[in-house]
Amino acid sequence: MDQDEGLTAVDNIVTQFSTYEDFLDSQITTVDLYYLEDESLARQLVELGYRGTGDIIKREDFEARKAAIEIARLAERTQKKALTSAGKDLQDNFLKALAVREEDNRNGKISSPNLFQLNQQKPEAAHTLKKQLASVIFIRDKNSHGQEVSGYIDYAHRLKTEDFEVYFTGKKRLLPKSTDLSFYNWDSQIAVCNSSPNYQVISDNPEGLLFKYKRDRKILNVDPKAPPGDNSSRIPIQTELYTQTIIFDHISRRKT
Repeated sequence: MDQDEGLTAVDNIVTQFSTYEDFLDSQITTVDLYYLEDESLARQLVELGYRGTGDIIKREDFEARKAAIEIARLAERTQKKALTSAGKDLQDNFLKALAVREEDNRNGKISSPNLFQLNQQKPEAAHTLKKQLASVIFIRDKNSHGQEVSGYIDYAHRLKTEDFEVYFTGKKRLLPKSTDLSFYNWDSQIAVCNSSPNYQVISDNPEGLLFKYKRDRKILNVDPKAPPGDNSSRIPIQTELYTQTIIFDHISRRKT
């Protein structure tokens, strides 16, 4: 039995029984109790491996795995509660689009694969692929000074560095910054590009700005006249909050 199979077997036991004593009791037969006449002694013999009807695991392994599973469960519950779009009454299409993508960009995995029809892999092989969503947001609008600005935002990176509660509640408007993937002020002619933890900016391309996703090294092309690239989609969002918004969804696929 390899390590993964061993963990699976332990997990099955840990999730089935509340305590280690319950697990030991499940291994004791009526014949054991008849001859031993002592439940405590029967448990000790099962724990030592002298009696039992199935696989035996050590108490420390059972309790350690039980604790790990509980920590993972609590972490998952906390993560779901941490979604800043949860419970918000979102009316605008752009905010709704961000909310739909928040969990996947925040967690770095696809929780709703049917939402994005980018994966052309045959269904029977889909379980062998690990998928990750990395969205890039394009916004064009005016800033607080009345200047027109535009830029591309690495959504996953911004989620890690900012509290999006203010955007989903409408207290603040999401706008590109000079620290984002791309920022351009149309009035001052200031243009800035920055690579992020997820994307490398390719700004010297003669045909326009490109972003290379670092995980699979696929190119995301944001030129509206060109295809967005492998496993990527370009989705214009009709919104009343901004002059123009587009969301580029890139799904990285890796065999597991």
